[in-house]
Amino acid sequence: MASYIDANLTTNERVINRAKVSWWSQWPYILLGVIFLLGTLGEGEGAGGSFLLAVIFLGIAIIRVLTTELALTSKRVIAKTGFIRRDTIELRLEKVEGLMVTQSIFGRLLNYGTVVVSGTGGIKTPIPYISNPTQFRMAVNEFLENPEQFD
Repeated sequence: MASYIDANLTTNERVINRAKVSWWSQWPYILLGVIFLLGTLGEGEGAGGSFLLAVIFLGIAIIRVLTTELALTSKRVIAKTGFIRRDTIELRLEKVEGLMVTQSIFGRLLNYGTVVVSGTGGIKTPIPYISNPTQFRMAVNEFLENPEQFD
């Protein structure tokens, strides 16, 4: 199954840089999943409820990591989040005014954060949980300043 980004590239458009969701950004869901999974070990009849909660929390983490995409292409910044409900943004490079990175304390320590793409007309789109968000911002800025070096 092709990724959303690969399936939606236009003629002569190519991916310059991809960003991934950090597994570290999902630590609260993974921790809760593991706690509930361990809770199934000592329980008799109540193990089913703990197991179901473990599956839900671990499932949320897995789905977030596997279904969020962010890429810089030769023509656009493209982002997609979601599995059943899908949200996408496709912003042409000439419409990009800037990229902001926000990171919590855990985000700084574990190197993940939210990339906020700002476009003309006041559009601000946050793409959360991105691994090494400052590297992605730098890649976009370098491409916007000198796109010929990526030919």
